[in-house]
Amino acid sequence: MTTLQPPVAVRRSPAPSPPKRSRRSWTGWGFIGPFVLVFALVFLAPIVYSVYLSLFRDQLIGGTTFVGLDNYEQALKDDQFWASLGRVSLFLAVQVPVMLGISLLIALALDSGRLYGKDFFRIAIFLPYAVPAVVATLMWGFMYGTRFGLVGDINEAFGITLPDPLSTDLVLASIGNIVTWEFVGYNMLIFYAALRVIPHSLYEAAEIDGAGQFRVITAIKLPAIRGALVIATIFSIIGSFQLFNEPNILRQLARNAITTDYTPNFYTYSLSFNGQQHNYSAAVAIIMGLITMVIAYVVQLRGMRKEA
Repeated sequence: MTTLQPPVAVRRSPAPSPPKRSRRSWTGWGFIGPFVLVFALVFLAPIVYSVYLSLFRDQLIGGTTFVGLDNYEQALKDDQFWASLGRVSLFLAVQVPVMLGISLLIALALDSGRLYGKDFFRIAIFLPYAVPAVVATLMWGFMYGTRFGLVGDINEAFGITLPDPLSTDLVLASIGNIVTWEFVGYNMLIFYAALRVIPHSLYEAAEIDGAGQFRVITAIKLPAIRGALVIATIFSIIGSFQLFNEPNILRQLARNAITTDYTPNFYTYSLSFNGQQHNYSAAVAIIMGLITMVIAYVVQLRGMRKEA
């Protein structure tokens, strides 16, 4: 007779615990470390130093002393600063819509496929952006001249007297013309690149529905490139508040029309390098940076809200 033996319990050894990390892995920091270092040195350090400078003031008696927010209070009461800010605000309100409108029309014309030689026109329109701002300003400045430039030659050839583009009343419009000539191609390329990635299925559906070209533009193309429009607008706003090269160079030709406080950037430059007011110019620069940041953020917020 076979005797049944009770089953022998098999003893299982506990699963090996995962090896403990003796030290933290720094692999990720090794990848982003160079970027963080460059970002801190190139971007954060100048801002921190500017804020530091803005809290002090050089005085005849006592030397450099800590004044807190006195420089900011002085800047907010500075009529020259507000006049320059109002000037670039007017420049922005007129020049940016004109420039972006022209760029958008050119991009739509290139994307339509009905423009003969569009590759040539695309390169030709973008080419002014490749011209350095200094060279472009000098070129237009000499053309604006009434004694030696294109305007003067036209007056002499036809016996007429055209308005002086470098006069006090027209110099801001003349600067706007230079900036528009420089950046139409740049913004056109942004819009054209956004138009090229629109799915063709949308155009096919519109063709089936019998939509015309105008309807395709308003219902398909413009909504599809709204993000590009917002980005180009933000870049243009920032560029307008940073206006410096054009008035600085044209001042050699129109000293009565362009003063050292013509734009906020020109004003901070003059305060720092001509007036030796480094601390006060740092405060003005910080205020302008904050104003630009707030306006750009509001434009981005409204643009993204409409897109949503």
